[in-house]
Amino acid sequence: MKRLRGWWLLAVALAALPLIFPGNYYVIVVGAAAGLFAILAVGLNLLMGYAGQISLGHAAFFGLGAYASAILTSRHGWNPWLAIGAGLVVTGLIAYLIARPVLRLKGHYLAMATLGFGIIIHILLVQTGSLTGGPDGIGEIPPLSLFGWAIDTDERWYGVIAAALLLVVLLALNLMDSRTGRALRALHGSEVAAGLMGIDTAAAKTSVFVLAALTAGLAGSLFAHQQAFVSPDSFNFFVSIELVTMVVLGGMASTYGAILGALILTFLPELLVVFEDYEVLIFGAILMLIMIFLPQGIVGGLRDLWRLGRPRPGPRGTGGQDAA
Repeated sequence: MKRLRGWWLLAVALAALPLIFPGNYYVIVVGAAAGLFAILAVGLNLLMGYAGQISLGHAAFFGLGAYASAILTSRHGWNPWLAIGAGLVVTGLIAYLIARPVLRLKGHYLAMATLGFGIIIHILLVQTGSLTGGPDGIGEIPPLSLFGWAIDTDERWYGVIAAALLLVVLLALNLMDSRTGRALRALHGSEVAAGLMGIDTAAAKTSVFVLAALTAGLAGSLFAHQQAFVSPDSFNFFVSIELVTMVVLGGMASTYGAILGALILTFLPELLVVFEDYEVLIFGAILMLIMIFLPQGIVGGLRDLWRLGRPRPGPRGTGGQDAA
């Protein structure tokens, strides 16, 4: 129970906000958008924050999940839930196929490879117009329904996305407390040392890469049914950079930090509408400032400040008094 105290606090906050602020645009609409980005950021944080593997093409998996649901439901009449399942299978399979060759690379080379993958997927979404609708995208995507209950209002979508976020956070927390999570932390510390300890580093990196892709695919499918429309612009390179910024801003290797980063960078454009044309510049400036002054992110910085404020125990045998 104590281990999941943060998760319970998050669940209470997500349930209480619509009750405290009924019909509020920033809670219901912007909050749902922030929830989708939080799902993406929590998944990417598993790969970047815990396993130490950079990815600049995460929006591609977001798009694959979205387009799989859009194509199967609007053009082939699939049940939306089956389409979400098929989207996850497609996303996971593609992630698995590229994981082994891509994750052999390190540092800048890994970043460039994932960047290239993201650009290729975006170009395919634009150029394969007969399948994806090209730059115009796909519309008239049917909404989800659960036990005959159509999810077709902002309030209902807030509830669905909040439930999905809680599920993803719970999975992430349990994963990081497991043997696999300890292997990922060891991998982040030193891949050579992790291998010497008997960890199959290639399998660990592949597993977390596929898991991060699956969370992105899930968020993409929910996004497609929520918006009833998808287009390539929602899954371009800048979205990938925004996701990386969310993870770094909140604090890498912190699930709640990733959520905090997603909240800040979703609400910030709403509060700074007059600077819409400079959004990318603002994100870049935030990323630079965080890396300079808070290299551990906001959560990591707050944790360091809290530790500095705590009284330090004295040397042994002095009863906590100064030895002098």
